[in-house]
Amino acid sequence: MTRSSDDQSMPPVRVSRRTFLSWSAAGFGGAVLASCAQQGATPPAGSPVASAPAASPATSAAGGLPVSAAAAGGLNAIIEQAKAEGELSIIALPDDWANYKEMKASFLQKYPFIKLNDLNPDASSADEIEAIKANKGNNGPQNPDVIDVAFKFGEEAKTAELLQAYQVETWDTIPDSLKDPEGYWFGDYYGVMAFEVNMQVVKNIPQDWSDLLKPEYKGQIALAGDPRKSGQAINAVWAAALGSGGSLADPAPGLEFFKQLSASGNLLPVIAKPATIAKGETPIALRWDYNALANRDTTAGNPEIAVVLPKTGLLAGVYVQAISASAPRPYAARLWMEHLYSDEGQLIWLKGYSRPVRFDDLSQRKVIPADLMTKLPDPAIYSKAAFPTAAQITPANDAITKDWDSVVGADVK
Repeated sequence: MTRSSDDQSMPPVRVSRRTFLSWSAAGFGGAVLASCAQQGATPPAGSPVASAPAASPATSAAGGLPVSAAAAGGLNAIIEQAKAEGELSIIALPDDWANYKEMKASFLQKYPFIKLNDLNPDASSADEIEAIKANKGNNGPQNPDVIDVAFKFGEEAKTAELLQAYQVETWDTIPDSLKDPEGYWFGDYYGVMAFEVNMQVVKNIPQDWSDLLKPEYKGQIALAGDPRKSGQAINAVWAAALGSGGSLADPAPGLEFFKQLSASGNLLPVIAKPATIAKGETPIALRWDYNALANRDTTAGNPEIAVVLPKTGLLAGVYVQAISASAPRPYAARLWMEHLYSDEGQLIWLKGYSRPVRFDDLSQRKVIPADLMTKLPDPAIYSKAAFPTAAQITPANDAITKDWDSVVGADVK
């Protein structure tokens, strides 16, 4: 995709993505905890779901940098420091993911003095973490200042001391269940796993995970990433587990499902992207619903796209934002976060069908345009989704990434 023609701000420098919250307006925290109760899960003390936010320190541990705009002397002080830095390096943010094309354009229009280094849009969450590690001490543009990763990578990166703390001005409106109490990582948006189907190629639209095993889908099904390192692909395997007799605590049936899918020839060993879906090369793609719905709008019927939420195994997933501990441009990174978590930024994500972490706050204050609300999926559909707790995410994800080769053996790339 190219940047919109009416954007007069400085274009990003493209160097080469990845490859929860309630869906109702009743409030995420209560919905997640209710869902956990339905799943028989009790969030342990100390997990993000159970944690309460801590008092904000004046500065972060990374070089005495301010942990909030107030600690820096206000947002204008952040802006001035970011202006002096003059650039920002983001990573793994393709234009067609969660409406990041518009997000990047709006940031550049608001802050035209920032040069945006758009690193490796098709990278996975694991690739983002590796990029931080590999570029520690490097002040060049190839060192990412910020990351947007699958939930489990946030706490892991904090534990590895790869992140620095920052709390945006709208911090108090982010549910406690979806942020590190100190501000090392914080949820951004969420969705559910879906089937994106090219209807010109596939006439009999699959409605559930078991349907994908039918011989008629031979050579038609693809993951949207490498399940050994891509959050989107990992969650597809986990969702398949829920639809195949597994549970949030037992993802093994998902691996067995993909073993059958691969052995039958139904699974393609390639990564599904909008282009491959449109061309019919990967006519059934397993993707987050917000990506599938956005692509449906983009194709505008050429080809016609069906977005199916499976009858069983409906899994919700969240991504998180964080600032690298070794960010060469820490103030530009803070300015980027302030933009993402402003009302404007949250509505941009919502326009891309991803539910922003501040959705309840936006809804309660009635700042979501009515026409935008009418485009969103029926919230009742998503009430059936399983919402993993923090304590369930890491072991399940680890089991999938570690056992994929030995159980499934398909090299997805």
